[in-house]
Formats: sequence, structure tokens, C-alpha cells
Amino acid sequence: MKRYAGWAGILMAVLAAGAAIGQTKAPKPRSLRLYVFDCGTIKGLDPAIFHFKKEELAGVDFVVPCYLVAHPKGTLMWDVGVIPDTAFKGDGAPVTQGISTVTKPLLPQLAAVGYAPGDITYLGLSHYHSDHTANANAFATAMWLVHQPERDAMFAEKPAGIIQTATFNQLKDSKTIILKEQDYDVFGDGSVIIKYAPGHTPGHQVLFLKLPKTGPVLVAGDLYHYPEERNSGKTPTFEFNAEQSLASRAAIEAFLKQSKAQLWIEHDMATFNKLKKAPAYYE
Repeated sequence: MKRYAGWAGILMAVLAAGAAIGQTKAPKPRSLRLYVFDCGTIKGLDPAIFHFKKEELAGVDFVVPCYLVAHPKGTLMWDVGVIPDTAFKGDGAPVTQGISTVTKPLLPQLAAVGYAPGDITYLGLSHYHSDHTANANAFATAMWLVHQPERDAMFAEKPAGIIQTATFNQLKDSKTIILKEQDYDVFGDGSVIIKYAPGHTPGHQVLFLKLPKTGPVLVAGDLYHYPEERNSGKTPTFEFNAEQSLASRAAIEAFLKQSKAQLWIEHDMATFNKLKKAPAYYE
């Protein structure tokens, strides 16, 4: 029997064994679903880079979530972690790189709800920072949804900071839909909208979902990092364009009032701790 190394190899072995015994994949959902995965934590951040003092924040540490949107017409993977699954060893021990730690690799979490990377129709990244792109290459067979300024920055001769090109370099040859610096209706029925919200990076985007039972939800990428940023006028020191970020925030806040959507700040630990995690899902 062929031997496999590391977590990625273990997953390949599991999938191969599953295929051999006719493992059942997730059935096509009848309506929109959202799965939330635990993709790690980031600790030891200096709040000064967000123009805050520690005592001004309810919590300083970040959580790193990943999301799977399952629609009757296909699937969308949204943000894919801070440390790649390939960094895991066969013993399954947590992996720490710098100030980031991941206890659960992403692909086995995905497999547990019946999906493999090849089942993913679309890949969307809120932006190119390395805490959102770790497993992007695993989804290089999906259709990548990206704004041209973002793609240009990702593959620039001299990439910007907070970027790990090796985690997404295979996307350069992926099937790609270049978004026109405006909102994009992924499945054509208004239930999954990528909203253009540049500033944090040149093509930063957020995800709006109109879930049939839960109601409207907006997954905010890094439009905000902490709840305390809302209405503060403060942006991180590493913004691509702070004025553009503030304009995007104002537009999204207006949209939230109009749509009555819940705002999920991706890195906010308190928000994440309240959410259902896969294999449970929102619908």
C-alpha cells in the first residue's frame, strides 16, 4: 500500500480509502448553508498597530476562521487559514509558526462534512494577507474570484508585506473570474454576494449571505479586526489606503442598516466563540 507523509498525506490516504469503499459525499443542499471552521489563533499582537491601547479592547488575540458556502448550484470556499495543512506532521500535534497556532488542519475538517478540495466550485479570499491564504493552493482547481488590483498585488515583482506567495502561487494558473471592482452575485440569485470593500488591501472584499433561516449575514474579512474599530475612525498602521478603508466602512455600515444583516468580524474571538462550528451549519 502506498505510504503518505504528514497531514496532507494522511488526508489523501483517507480519501483514497473512502473512494475504495464508496464513501458518501455531502449531498447537494436544497438551500444555502454556511459551515464555519476553526483555522487557528494569533496571539501576542501589539494593539498599537491598530491605534489602540490594550485596556481599550475587550480582547487582543485573534481567531482565524475559514468558511464553506454550500449552495444548490455549487460551493464557495472563503478564506483558508493562517498555517497550511502541509505544516502538520503525522502525530496531529498543533503547529505554531511565529505568533500563529493551528490545532486542526483545514482539509480533514472539510472532509468531515463531506467535501474534498475538488468539490469546491469557487474560491474567494477576503484579501491576500497570509492569515487568510494558507491553504489556497489546495483549491487551485476551483474558479478563483478576485479583483484585478488584488491579483496584481499578489503577483507583483516585489510583493507587499504580510504576504506568503508560496501559499497561493498555484492560483496564478487557476481558472479565474476577474471581478470589476464592484459587487458580484456568485450564484445569480442574490443569496451570496461578494461586496467590494477596498482599502485594507487594493481589492479587499467582504461576503454577504442571505441565509433562509438565519437571515442575512455579512462576513467582514478585515474591514474591522476588533469591534472597537467601528465608528472609531481608526485604521491599522498597515492599511493599503486608510481613506479608502474608511469609505468602504461607511458604505458597508449603510448596507448593514439597509439589509439588517448580522456583522461577523472574522478575527473577533468573542464573535467566533458564539458561532456554531462544523459539522454544524447555518441555513
